[in-house]
Amino acid sequence: MTSAESRKACVIGAGFGGLALAIRLQSAGIATTVVEGRDKPGGRAYFWQKDGFTFDAGPTVVTDPDCLRELWELTGHDMAEDVELMKVMPFYRLNWPDGTNFDYSNDDQQLRKEIEKLDPADVAGYDDFLEYSAGVYEEGYVKLGTVPFLDFKSMLKAAPALAKHQAWRSVYSMVSKYIRSEKLREALSFHTLLVGGNPMKTSSIYALIHKLEKDGGVWWTRGGTNRLIAGMVRHFERLGGKVILGDAVEQVETSGKRATAVRTKSGWSDTFDAVASNADIMHSYRDLLGGSHRGKAYAKSLSRKSFSPSLFVVHFGIEGTWPGIPHHMILFGPRYKGLLEDIYDRGVLPEDFSIYLHHPTVTDPGMAPEGKSTFYALVPVAHLGKLNVDWSIVGPQLEKRILDEVGRRLIPDIHDRIVTSFHYTPRDFSHDLNAHLGSAFSLEPVLTQSAWFRGHNRDDVIENFYLTGAGTHPGAGIPGVVGSAKATAGLMIADLSR
Repeated sequence: MTSAESRKACVIGAGFGGLALAIRLQSAGIATTVVEGRDKPGGRAYFWQKDGFTFDAGPTVVTDPDCLRELWELTGHDMAEDVELMKVMPFYRLNWPDGTNFDYSNDDQQLRKEIEKLDPADVAGYDDFLEYSAGVYEEGYVKLGTVPFLDFKSMLKAAPALAKHQAWRSVYSMVSKYIRSEKLREALSFHTLLVGGNPMKTSSIYALIHKLEKDGGVWWTRGGTNRLIAGMVRHFERLGGKVILGDAVEQVETSGKRATAVRTKSGWSDTFDAVASNADIMHSYRDLLGGSHRGKAYAKSLSRKSFSPSLFVVHFGIEGTWPGIPHHMILFGPRYKGLLEDIYDRGVLPEDFSIYLHHPTVTDPGMAPEGKSTFYALVPVAHLGKLNVDWSIVGPQLEKRILDEVGRRLIPDIHDRIVTSFHYTPRDFSHDLNAHLGSAFSLEPVLTQSAWFRGHNRDDVIENFYLTGAGTHPGAGIPGVVGSAKATAGLMIADLSR
């Protein structure tokens, strides 16, 4: 038996998945180096500081904080040493064009009152939906969320439980089975959009998100999601881990069926016993492993899969404070199903949109200078493979339209109040994050691209090359990528102990 403690591992990419994996490896005594191409860690959880405002790139919602706390507890530490979590209430306010508001939270009494406002008959239906959500949470998240699916047999083993919960049905269709009100159907199915899935097509297993939020709550990190990333880096370095920033990996060198070394843009190179990639899955195979037959072959196979849409995000800092606008709002547009078809199927830029509005200063005033507020407004848009427009022209137009809509519904003189603003487009996802087609969430989370059908936590051919992050099991979102890190770490630690 070889001790894992004499081994060296490299993790490519300092996103949530990469850092969670690195902490687990370093906690097990494996000398781990994280290599990140950007000037700051975080991946999609990047941030900018402009004119005294802090703008988080995202994600804004921390759910299941226990999956993060576990990363500190592995070595007897407490996450509170490095990170302060703040409760967000309500979780979201959903708003429709007719002026209806629905405050969604895990305050049971309050939530039932909100449901009653939409349709009293749906209170009983909600109880049934909650029971269903608890069942899929147990099967899909607790039992399978951190289990690597390395062969088809493991998929077959999980199949009866998935079949029992009618996993072939969509989240929207399952919600509709229990709920009569169209508004409430939207309120209970939109969550899949936060992990890149179309509620009309994403497997009903993703209804588990409702239970996840109900049990664990919705949280914000004081100072922004970037402070959670900073806390993870601090903890990793405390354990002896090494982080290299601003030096992108260009190649993972291989010999036969093994990854042998990692080489970066600056010319830095080192040999490792194991290499894991938290980079975009297509980039990992097509570019980083491009010198190997396996890299080329798997990239070709990935190119035939469907990828999640991209996002268009407007970050803006404005004069004034807005205690009446909660931390998270969904401003639904006039269409739901039709809008989703435009984004996922037709690949057009619609005239209408639904906006995810993030207003962190209502929870955490330090995100903006005194008397001012930080916001971002996000709309899903088709990825570059479906919507090939010139974002340098379309971007400013879409930014104005989105701000006009926020103004019309919430802040009438918004344009006069703006201190600073900028936007982030699918081209930026592609350029900054090497995201295939500018996808914001990697592979689309449909049933035929879940579990074994997703990127495997350990490669099938290169025996010491591993994946973590949105492109592998179980998928996108903080709990998803942190779960993927746990599954991958288990494999790596076992393999490196041999």
